[in-house]
Amino acid sequence: MSQSIQVARTVRDLRAITADWRAAGKTIALVPTMGALHPGHLALVQHAKQHADKAVVSIFVNPTQFAPHEDLARYPRDEAGDLAKLAKANADLVWSPTVDEMYPAGFSTSIKAGSAAADLEGAFRPHHFDGVATVCCKLFNQVSADFAIFGEKDFQQLAVLRQLVDDLNMPLTLIAAPTVRETDGLALSSRNAYLSDAERRIAPALFATLSEAAAKVEAGEPFTVVTAAAMADLSSAGFTKVDYVEIRDARTLGATTSPGRPLRILAAAYLGKTRLIDNVAVGSRD
Repeated sequence: MSQSIQVARTVRDLRAITADWRAAGKTIALVPTMGALHPGHLALVQHAKQHADKAVVSIFVNPTQFAPHEDLARYPRDEAGDLAKLAKANADLVWSPTVDEMYPAGFSTSIKAGSAAADLEGAFRPHHFDGVATVCCKLFNQVSADFAIFGEKDFQQLAVLRQLVDDLNMPLTLIAAPTVRETDGLALSSRNAYLSDAERRIAPALFATLSEAAAKVEAGEPFTVVTAAAMADLSSAGFTKVDYVEIRDARTLGATTSPGRPLRILAAAYLGKTRLIDNVAVGSRD
């Protein structure tokens, strides 16, 4: 017998469901997604169920975080497949609004992301994190979540949203879940579907290069030497463009030259038209 899952498509219906849960004393965890779900997303659902009585998964391809030249129109969508996966994962509710429901006529308020958004992805996608902050603020309020679960693969996004929650005194806890990877190290991402067979064979070099860079930092090599070598290695591996490889303070994402602090190495690079991001911790200090 096939499983099904409850889907809310209006804020009114969503709040009616969550109000009943609240009245019964249930806690709620939210997993925000843009759909095209893969095992990494489903791992987040399991984290949600470990932390709360009810797990809500939002599916919304948010137009405000895409620039005009980016891949909004071709971003992968598979709602029927997503719902089947979430039913099997025992999620309790899917929140799947339309663009008009999320941004009705006359909508004009937005959130400006804080200092964690200032560079890295923020430099290459200047309005991206404002869109992320705005939609997540709405999702947090709509669901009235006690917890929100995000993967570490989008590490800067995690930092931006932690800052949002802290700065605006939001009554929820953000929980970071480890990046889920293929057996060859490639971080799971909906955009991996864009890779050709040849590009897919090259893609694991991103994680391998960052892991090697982390080991060099642990061994005491200068940060600038490590990042320059990593960028050269990615180019040699077949990446067509490297936007950045940076070593940052793991808490604030601020620039640092102190090896004694918790650190993250973050990178973004292109294989053909597909832009991949990844990050690794330096040691186990963060």
